Amino acid sequence: MDTHSGKSSTIERIDPITGDTEDPPSSSSSPVHAAPEVTGLGDGAKGEAAGENADEVQVSKGGWFAYLKTRNFYLVLLLGQILALCITATNTFSSLLAAQPFSIPAFQTLWNYILLTLVYGSYTIYRYGFKGWVKLMLKDGWKYIILAFLDVEGNYFTVLAYRYTTILSAQLINFWAIVMVVLISSIFLHVRYHPTQIIGILICIGGVGILFGSDHITQGSGFGGVTGGDQLKGDLFALAGATFYGMSNVAEEFLVSKRPLYEVVGQLGFWGMFIDGAMTGIFDRPSYAQSVWHDAKVGGYLTGYTLCLLIFYSGAPIMFRLASAAFFNISLLTGNFWGVVIGVKVFHEHIHWMYPIAFVCIIGGLVIYFVGKSMLGEALKPWLGRDQEGGVDGVGTARRRVERGDELVV
Repeated sequence: MDTHSGKSSTIERIDPITGDTEDPPSSSSSPVHAAPEVTGLGDGAKGEAAGENADEVQVSKGGWFAYLKTRNFYLVLLLGQILALCITATNTFSSLLAAQPFSIPAFQTLWNYILLTLVYGSYTIYRYGFKGWVKLMLKDGWKYIILAFLDVEGNYFTVLAYRYTTILSAQLINFWAIVMVVLISSIFLHVRYHPTQIIGILICIGGVGILFGSDHITQGSGFGGVTGGDQLKGDLFALAGATFYGMSNVAEEFLVSKRPLYEVVGQLGFWGMFIDGAMTGIFDRPSYAQSVWHDAKVGGYLTGYTLCLLIFYSGAPIMFRLASAAFFNISLLTGNFWGVVIGVKVFHEHIHWMYPIAFVCIIGGLVIYFVGKSMLGEALKPWLGRDQEGGVDGVGTARRRVERGDELVV
């Protein structure tokens, strides 16, 4: 494919599921099983953006509110709320498991990594061939080991934080993860944030402050009877979890911009399975004897928890391509609101009048975040080059938009 002319061939090797056209590791004994397909539109049907490079698209389709007029903006907004609901659902299942009682942090997430390996790891082997898959692990395995370690540790410390408090630590996780993502992206990936993006982030954080104030009013300053020592311990676990989350989010955004989705998620699941398995064998052993195993509800809750995480881990990489790790994290701030909505039905809680205000505030911040962006939004990654030639041509990437004219980015 000629990335400089802006024209793409009408016959390309494209993944039937993810749409990624990045060539896998090849060898004579490792064939690609997916047949070439006719993709895209003919030259006569190309839109007005065909033949333009990324900078020209930015200029011709730039200006205030440009991205808000695209369908991708609404897709990103919707996807963010779906992911927030997934996280809320996993927290709900964790609470139901703890009530059994069944609280084994690393063991709960182990099944997610196993399922990711079965789904995405198996498909990677199908696409690359077994020898190609082994070659991938030998060449790039160290990158995915780092990603998996960060992800596993983020999950582990977050679950520990919720053991000691469910209010302040939750806000610390949300806030500090955003801070970490913005700092890491600015320093290592050279991302420069528009003033409206900073304002949008601050408004979203203000919405979380309203949620915190509501919790403080309705539950008092005792935080559910948590002692000062346990509160401090919970806060430290929350900061550790948020730090690992921030690093893993940025690392995954970088990797999925360069490699196919199934490869990244499959490798994350594969290495995460071993790292998480080791952690549950070392740190969770006392919890095994204290947990209830014979209740059928435990199996149901674990299944629901794992399936919600599977959806979350499948949707997050698309969000990283369409938007960024920063927008991903501020989108998850509405999870506190959805948690209360679910709590009304499941735990018979009541919605305080400040919660809808906080929700509207956060959604407003998400909209303002993109006010100053061009039609490509955050899909245009600064580390991929002027025409995004350093990235993969796949679902949600700016390279696909630049090379294929009026074709949808997704």
